[in-house]
Amino acid sequence: MSNLAIFFGMIGGPQIIMIVVVILLLFGGRKIPELMKGLGSGIKEFKNASKEEPEENNKEK
Repeated sequence: MSNLAIFFGMIGGPQIIMIVVVILLLFGGRKIPELMKGLGSGIKEFKNASKEEPEENNKEK
């Protein structure tokens, strides 16, 4: 079993609630949607870049 699976196996409901509370205290309620939007766009760009890279490598060969 990988370390990541073991780590997520130890996280339960109370731990997730504590994480959410800490994030709310650090960033405030108004910043959370902006952070999530930025995170989502970053993930979208990463997926697009990872899809484009194999196509470019095949064209070079």
